[in-house]
Amino acid sequence: MDFSNIRVYAFVGPSGTGKSYRAQMVAGENDIDFIIDDGLLIKGNAVVAGTSAKKAPTKIETVKHALFIEEYEKKEMQNAFIKYNPSAILILGTSDGMVEKIASNLGLPKISRIIYINEVATEEEMENARRIRVTEGKHVIPVPTFEIKKEFSGYLLDPLQIFKSKGKGKTPYISEKSIIRPTFSYMGNFTISDNVFKQIIECLANKEPYIHKMVRIRVDKGDLGTEIYMEVIVNYGKKLIDVLQEFQVKAKKEIERLTAMNVSKIDVMAKGINIPKNSNI
Repeated sequence: MDFSNIRVYAFVGPSGTGKSYRAQMVAGENDIDFIIDDGLLIKGNAVVAGTSAKKAPTKIETVKHALFIEEYEKKEMQNAFIKYNPSAILILGTSDGMVEKIASNLGLPKISRIIYINEVATEEEMENARRIRVTEGKHVIPVPTFEIKKEFSGYLLDPLQIFKSKGKGKTPYISEKSIIRPTFSYMGNFTISDNVFKQIIECLANKEPYIHKMVRIRVDKGDLGTEIYMEVIVNYGKKLIDVLQEFQVKAKKEIERLTAMNVSKIDVMAKGINIPKNSNI
């Protein structure tokens, strides 16, 4: 694969100093449409390839993922280069060696310019970013929350909007970012009891006129989020498939709203139909 026509830039700074926070600004000022950050290929406000390295269980695994060590990770990115044909790419990393390694692993040309964090941020701004990283375990990913939510089940996910300029003479825009607390964060994990999910579902079922009662609820924790299986008795009077689909959508929405957990799968099965005694059937 020949990517010699791609201009490659790098944005370098120690971990926790605000690189991801400022990545779109740096890219805009240098007329760069694509960013490589922690395993992701980002175009504008969308993830177009890769999986966030911040999902990895340890810091060591995170670094390996960000460097594209695995062959399948390299292939996915290279296929994206062919598909989108970027004219320029900005690679984020913590050192010159790291960004050079990423460029080499992906078969990209040598980096033509390295921009350092202290060129675009004050010492006070970098220190504040470090403090938030150390005391709260928060990281920034330079894409909207909906773009990465499916990958971060159970972790802090907050949207962040910033008014930014694309560069001199260009129209300002709203830069959307996501604040996360990744898997490897030393802040610890939090869990929600399966009973909480069950109680939410049962409460919702009691309000549904065509759900007679819950028969069974099973809750499993998958890699991409919570998986829920439900068996219900349905009241007679409405098309069965409509009752199940409507309850499925409502249950997913309510659980995610109340728990901030991602529901990756939710199945609803009808185990019977309740026919009122006064029915003519």
